[in-house]
Amino acid sequence: MKYFSTNHKAPIATLKKAVVKGLAEDRGLYMPEEIKKLPKEFFDNIENYSFQEIACVVADAFFGEDVNAEDLKKIVCVTLSFETPLAQVEDNIFSLELFHGPTLAFKDVGARFMARLLQYFIRKEKGDSLVNVLVATSGDTGSAVANGFLGVDGIHVYVLYPKGKVSKIQECQFTTLGKNITAVEVDGVFDDCQTLVKNAFMDSELNSAMKLTSANSINVARFLPQAFYYFNAYSQLKRLGKADEMVMCVPSGNFGNICAALFGHAMGLPIKRFIAANNANDVFFNYLKTGQYEPKPSVQTIANAMDVGDPSNFARIIELYGNSHKRISSLISGATYSDSQIAESMKSCREQTGYILDPHGACGYRALKENLKIGEVGVFCETAHPAKFKDTVEGIIGSEVAIPERLAAFMRGEKQSVPMTKDFADFKKFLLGCCK
Repeated sequence: MKYFSTNHKAPIATLKKAVVKGLAEDRGLYMPEEIKKLPKEFFDNIENYSFQEIACVVADAFFGEDVNAEDLKKIVCVTLSFETPLAQVEDNIFSLELFHGPTLAFKDVGARFMARLLQYFIRKEKGDSLVNVLVATSGDTGSAVANGFLGVDGIHVYVLYPKGKVSKIQECQFTTLGKNITAVEVDGVFDDCQTLVKNAFMDSELNSAMKLTSANSINVARFLPQAFYYFNAYSQLKRLGKADEMVMCVPSGNFGNICAALFGHAMGLPIKRFIAANNANDVFFNYLKTGQYEPKPSVQTIANAMDVGDPSNFARIIELYGNSHKRISSLISGATYSDSQIAESMKSCREQTGYILDPHGACGYRALKENLKIGEVGVFCETAHPAKFKDTVEGIIGSEVAIPERLAAFMRGEKQSVPMTKDFADFKKFLLGCCK
């Protein structure tokens, strides 16, 4: 499978190059030249498949031409050592619980898959040069990537995060690991972190001194495996006899997760329509209304992992639908919520159903409550365990949220981080110093 850049000015790339480089030479995001349709028989019988079996079929369509079949199966099976169950919240609303991985967040699958795929290519190359992974995080990406790559030979990870703008538990998950993980605490917002990463990829001096790649959702190996979730959700609804009018609602920040869902739809996954649920960072919501994409500085909210003012994966969505606002808005609707609305939804859901939402999932839940039509069944992504936002959640619902032992273990670790300005010259100097 070959990959092209969304900016259409870079050379066509192999999967290996797309994974190892992360970003194309023209700053575009890589897209597969072909999105393969899966056979009708697969969907007719999908309810009889396990999560791993479903993922193997989907992974083969994306990566099977470039990765040995047995190795790809091993990568999938190591990645998916946990389930993502559906929980019924109301009669026609289900939560797809994506927080059963190692860091209790939905990004675990993409991060673990990418770590194994990158290692596969490193071993095939049989070189001795270190691969340096740069990742910007607004919350859960950093912990998922850090833990997915922890201890992986031949790879060093630098996690860039905005100082004071991620939850304490999230911060502990990537600042206490050590080994091949370095946390970089940037005095700025998420967009500043993302800009530092993108500028690093475009700097010729840096790239000649060290091999760089990214584990943000700009990397095809990070976002594509998240499509597994949506095939599995459809499979579970089909077992319940409720899949005919399925609406998928995805809380969205950098838009990698919903982008993966849209790729699944392009492969034939019979989801009726999608809802992109935003917090106060409403760039995509405004695009749906006006047809104009106008990035702006991100706003800090209680749903911090979605605090993105210029979502990278918008470029992939535009490419997927031929830059047609009509096609995009006919399949995807939007919703945007203030902190007070998010809190209100968390509180009412707890009181009326007993289900505890995290702030991001609350956006998805509210969007379904307000937008589902008669006869439709809605599934929203509950993207992280509510304990990752313990103080916020407890302050809203008025009761304690138990901390799973996996999270408690991180909190007992000692913070190790490198303070950094948002000036690229400072970051470049730091990286060059690391490779001496």
